[in-house]
Amino acid sequence: MRGEGAPQHARAPNIERNIAYENEWMEKVSDSQYTAAVRAESSTTNASAQPRPSQRAIGDFAPKLAELTDNVLYADVWERPELSKRDRSLVTVASLIALNRPDQLRSHLTRARDNGVTQEELVETITHLAFYSGWPNAVTAIGVAKEVFEKK
Repeated sequence: MRGEGAPQHARAPNIERNIAYENEWMEKVSDSQYTAAVRAESSTTNASAQPRPSQRAIGDFAPKLAELTDNVLYADVWERPELSKRDRSLVTVASLIALNRPDQLRSHLTRARDNGVTQEELVETITHLAFYSGWPNAVTAIGVAKEVFEKK
């Protein structure tokens, strides 16, 4: 019996439900349907529009990553109504601090300010995270924040 796992009748009933839901969701949109929608969206945009920051930063070297950043992360995830952009900014900044990602933190601190998070709230977030994500991460984040806030 050892190593065989739980008997079939002992499985949590919600696991099968979740697996079925995931499969159902994944089957709704094929890769070709998604790609066609992205192409249609990009063809309707103004050709003279400024390239997005991700296109300027990595578009020539990693065009697919830039495309996914623009079309999935910013055009879809950041636009979902379940969280405000302000809340998304706070969550993102906190994650970047916890992961010690100062390069990405710079742009997201600016974005957070644009989304209504105050400098005081961001400094307090960093201070709070010193005890949850580590003192060195917070010290690095404070240095980045000081740099970003002095430019604005």
